[in-house]
Amino acid sequence: MKETAKRAALATLVVGAIVVLALALWKLRIVVALLFLAFIIAAAMRPAVESLARRGVPRPAGIALHYLAFAGLIAALLWVVVPRAIDQIDRAVGDLPQTRSDLDQEARESTGIRHDILVGVQRRLEDLPSGESLVDPAVEVTLTVFEVALGIFFTLACAAYWIFERDRAENLLCSLLPRPRRKKVRDTWGLIDAKLGAYVRGQALLIVLVGTVLSLIFLAIGLPYWLLVGAFAGVVELIPVIGPLAAGALAVGVGLTVSWQTALAAGLAVLFVRLIEDYLVIPRVLGDAVGLTPLVVLVSVTACALLFGGFAVILAIPFAAVLATLVDVIVRDKDPAEEDVPAVIFSAKEVETG
Repeated sequence: MKETAKRAALATLVVGAIVVLALALWKLRIVVALLFLAFIIAAAMRPAVESLARRGVPRPAGIALHYLAFAGLIAALLWVVVPRAIDQIDRAVGDLPQTRSDLDQEARESTGIRHDILVGVQRRLEDLPSGESLVDPAVEVTLTVFEVALGIFFTLACAAYWIFERDRAENLLCSLLPRPRRKKVRDTWGLIDAKLGAYVRGQALLIVLVGTVLSLIFLAIGLPYWLLVGAFAGVVELIPVIGPLAAGALAVGVGLTVSWQTALAAGLAVLFVRLIEDYLVIPRVLGDAVGLTPLVVLVSVTACALLFGGFAVILAIPFAAVLATLVDVIVRDKDPAEEDVPAVIFSAKEVETG
């Protein structure tokens, strides 16, 4: 009886600890998501940092160079894109009513879809706060900006530290395991790291490529706000399945403001670029980086969006890739050392030795 009671008590403690841990992780899901994002960024940078280290550049300097290059790229992009985007936005809102009285008159005179949109905007404006009540929204916006900046700093700092601490964490984990399993764990860890790094580097190339090509095509066919629509199409490449559909819908919608021919041309342009991307670019750039079927991608994106919100959508494919790799190794008993190491920008040898 005493032995049974001890086992029951131990089982209760274990179950209780698992439940408490699960609840704690759920409460800290934003922090966990940012940490996972930091690990992904570190996996993308690590081969380049290690390659620079082999050439005599210290790791901290290599990480700093990456961050400076990224900041410079963002600054250059803003310098080139923002002035033109502002001009296009000014033209976009130039024909819109500027005051509530103008909006009322426009809503009365317009018909069809335009009338419905203007009436909807009018009703929203009537519900807006005024006077001192605008102070609270301003404070909320300031706090949101501060939280976003803090999240970015936290993610980049964790990514930098993880490049240094990854090997130590791997050694610590392997020290807790029996010797026969240590090599398989190291190989699995390396395979996951290589997959995540290849995915991020390939995705960054696709964003730049798709945004640039579509912007030029939209300019050629005379699509209004071509730069904004093209940049949007590039950015939403981060969102699997849903992103390209949203880009196509936006391009067609903007094209309809000119003519159905422009809308058709914009839709065909998005479709054409997507087909080229799926059948030519992705196989050469990403290859089988994550090894996921379209159905798994769709389910992963939907589940992450429902459980964790819109931010987690960009983490859906990396998370699913980690789970798929673990299933292959643990359940299907695949040898991670025999799996092909995906390489984007870096050769397979550089990824493995990084």
